[in-house]
Amino acid sequence: MSLNISNPETLDLIMCRRSVVARNMVPPGPDAEALQKILTAGMRVPDHGKLAPWRFLVFQGAARARFGDLIADAYTEETGQTSGPTLKGLRGFPAQAPVLVTVASVPSDAKPIPDWEQRLSAGAVCQTLLIAAHALGYVGQWLTGWAAYSDGVHRRLELPEGARIAGFLFFGSQGEAPAERARPAFDDIVTHWPED
Repeated sequence: MSLNISNPETLDLIMCRRSVVARNMVPPGPDAEALQKILTAGMRVPDHGKLAPWRFLVFQGAARARFGDLIADAYTEETGQTSGPTLKGLRGFPAQAPVLVTVASVPSDAKPIPDWEQRLSAGAVCQTLLIAAHALGYVGQWLTGWAAYSDGVHRRLELPEGARIAGFLFFGSQGEAPAERARPAFDDIVTHWPED
């Protein structure tokens, strides 16, 4: 298979991709076939050493509420708070959209690949999942927040030592059309070094 094939539609897709706020998503989310395609696309990211240093935890239906209870339990354990708007928000966090995929960065020491490169690979997974979902007609949002950094949440998810949550990826369908956000000015970001 030749990789040097022009595909302007793919570039158009990337140029129009944007996040949609999870709480504004509506059903349906990706079905089993679409979700498998999205997750399989995520596995095709650059991965120095072929370590697959990431794992996907999928929450749909009632599993989202159970995950919310898990997050709330961790918050109560770490803060002592048993009620209030923050706890309520954390409990409802996983159920904002029809489908939630938690991407865990799980570095491996099987080969001498720097930890930083393995963490970057998990970030590439998150972006690829968003693009794949968009390609299939769904919308997505990549979030982190308190639960992504909580040792109590990591422990309750039984993540291995050294693992970190790279992102909570929410998927669903678009309700209202989102407003376009400001993007950086090209010349503020790009520097061309002289060729001679």
